[in-house]
Amino acid sequence: MANQSNARMKFYIDTKRCIECGGCEVGCKNENHVPMGISRIRVVTVNEGETGETNVPIPCMHCTNAPCVAVCPVDALFSRQDGIVQVNKDTCIGCGYCLYACPFGAPQFPTAAPFGVRGVMDKCTYCAGGPEVPHSQREMQLYGSNRVADGKLPMCASVCATKALVAGDSKDVTEVAQKRIAQRGSGEVPWGWSTAYPGA
Repeated sequence: MANQSNARMKFYIDTKRCIECGGCEVGCKNENHVPMGISRIRVVTVNEGETGETNVPIPCMHCTNAPCVAVCPVDALFSRQDGIVQVNKDTCIGCGYCLYACPFGAPQFPTAAPFGVRGVMDKCTYCAGGPEVPHSQREMQLYGSNRVADGKLPMCASVCATKALVAGDSKDVTEVAQKRIAQRGSGEVPWGWSTAYPGA
């Protein structure tokens, strides 16, 4: 992975490669001890059983101008210098504004009760832990693994057998996307980029 001091981390989701194996979902849950009922990444099948059926792994895309950050009334959501969007679970009040603002449905809540009593929001952390001391027991308990601090990629991208999920520094990820798109001769815009990374 590239030097992250000036990195802008992002995902590339190659919908032509995803085979809906579920490895990303299982890898994420195991690595981060994600509680039952929460899915930090999920694979959605579009046009199932029809021509053009597509599988789309959907994590938090860690948007450039994250709408969830903009609407959070208590500033529990914030973007780190490297572009990773995190939530401070000690500050979150569970209002649900972030869920309504997120175009990818990333925010998750532990119960299906009305907002305010659903509990604290949880989402994909890009395997970068949270706003706690890196590798502390509290960080692991609240946010899960901090692979990024060790120079590793998020677990979902690491275990993806077909490399449908690519993660890392923006420059490196963009090069992979451009190469694959050029090989296909399609000129497609990578899934989710026009929303998550406008101008990318």
